[in-house]
Amino acid sequence: MLQHSIITYAPHVTRRVGYNALVVGSLRLTASRSFSSSAQRYNDLNDRQAKAAAVGPHKHDASSPSLSVTAINHNGDISHQNKGTHGDWVLFHPVYAPEELKSVEVLHREATCFSDKLAANLVKFSKWGYDLVSGFRHKTIPPGTDMTLEQLREGGYVLNEKQWLQRILFLESIAGVPGMVAATLRHLQSLRLMRRDNGWIHTCLEEAENERMHLMTFMTLRNPSIFFRAMILGAQGVFYNLFFLSYLISPRACHRFVGHLEEEAVATYTKCIKEIEAGRVPEWSDLPAPQIAIDYWRLDPNSKLLDVIYAVRSDETSHRFVNHSLANLDVNTDVNPFALQEPDMHTKGKKIAFERPESEQYFKETRDMLRKVSADS
Repeated sequence: MLQHSIITYAPHVTRRVGYNALVVGSLRLTASRSFSSSAQRYNDLNDRQAKAAAVGPHKHDASSPSLSVTAINHNGDISHQNKGTHGDWVLFHPVYAPEELKSVEVLHREATCFSDKLAANLVKFSKWGYDLVSGFRHKTIPPGTDMTLEQLREGGYVLNEKQWLQRILFLESIAGVPGMVAATLRHLQSLRLMRRDNGWIHTCLEEAENERMHLMTFMTLRNPSIFFRAMILGAQGVFYNLFFLSYLISPRACHRFVGHLEEEAVATYTKCIKEIEAGRVPEWSDLPAPQIAIDYWRLDPNSKLLDVIYAVRSDETSHRFVNHSLANLDVNTDVNPFALQEPDMHTKGKKIAFERPESEQYFKETRDMLRKVSADS
């Protein structure tokens, strides 16, 4: 796991200091131990000091009403933003700027090894079942067609609002499983081996809760039938146990699986956005955003459901990027590079993942940023 080196925090820097909020580099312990079998025993991704930085300041340490958050933006510039301390009933989650919501691209990572190919094919199989349940047929609207919206729906070319909601509810009820499984197993491993987890648990829990909040948001639009709930119960029971056993065998392959799963989620929400903006889901065009979504993503009080779907798509893009990046690491020795902060959407929306050397460079940039902040304070 990308092991955070010891971080020197300025008094005004919070736990989520910045996408590059890990200090790694010259401050190294000469006697640090490594569990890696590699000949390169110490580097910016697995030194002992990196582990210590996986846990940031307690939230009570940031009680100033004029809290300043420092981060490196996508242009590489250091920015300071004054943030009030807001109480919240959920874990950390991104709040997006308007331009970030539009910076998402539908991307796909090509499999390069057997485990990656297996993960990708399992996602394809899961998608087939998912499409079957939601009635999605992947039919292309004929060019120059003069069919009405009703005819398009009857022909299976577009989904109505109930079909879209059924598709989304099924997706989100399953999507919250992997993060919780990973967090549970890594938590138990940390207890069993009596050592730090290096920041992976928090990110996994945040992902699980974020997916659950997606479900809670869309549940305000529909109360599913008993049959649908029973179907979810069965799917969740099977998927949880299969993922649990799979994570015991290969955590890396499981994170790759989730990365591919999130690729499909991004594609689904992108298509939904296009359908709404094209007027093919008129029931949702001017539907107000649920209050739970306004509170969670700090949306404008007059936001519409379309704004919510943009935010949800950005969340799924984050999970796509994070899981593919984690799958590129050594799960036994590397610190989670996102334990303190994730990149902004200008990075996550246009890049499928960080390769391991990029994560190391990311740590170095963070170290320099924090030292500069500390020196200036």
